[in-house]
Amino acid sequence: MTATISPRPRGRPRRFDPEAALATAQRLFHARGYDGVSVADLTEALGIKPPSFYAAFGSKAGLYARILGRYSAANGLPLAEILRPGRPVAEALAALLEEAARRYAADPAAAGCLVIEGARCNDPEARQAARALAATAADAIRCFVAATQPDAAGRLADYAVTVMAGLSTMAREGHGLDRLLATARLAGLALAPAPQA
Repeated sequence: MTATISPRPRGRPRRFDPEAALATAQRLFHARGYDGVSVADLTEALGIKPPSFYAAFGSKAGLYARILGRYSAANGLPLAEILRPGRPVAEALAALLEEAARRYAADPAAAGCLVIEGARCNDPEARQAARALAATAADAIRCFVAATQPDAAGRLADYAVTVMAGLSTMAREGHGLDRLLATARLAGLALAPAPQA
């Protein structure tokens, strides 16, 4: 009896591409939520073994924190563009809510906001990373409003953040763009200044 040995593939082994890995993991987290993705799911999707995963990312929460930064830079709401100095507050916040609705519904397989949804996960480290990004966005809204309406800054920022959280939740529940935009526009009406008598 003779044993056959499979020849080793020629050339270098396939290299691990961290950017491709982040993109793959981001899709998983966005589609299933942080708690719905295990390390086994990640290593299978990335085509690596657990030791390589931990060497590359440290932990699942460490990978998630990197993904949040990537998501914020590429897919996050363009706050600086929408909240431009000099733009009327009601107009800017209404535009922000509508843009949130568009982005949250853009991919039905990965609906909602990765940051908002991550802020509710069970892992304290991952939750803190998501909450820190959410707080940065809330502070940007608050500072924008405070520039012209300091007494209303906290209240209006809380309102905008609450509506965006609701839009994200409803997007994950399957509400499409038309429904989310209708809700965002209705919420925007509450921001319009009262007519002068």
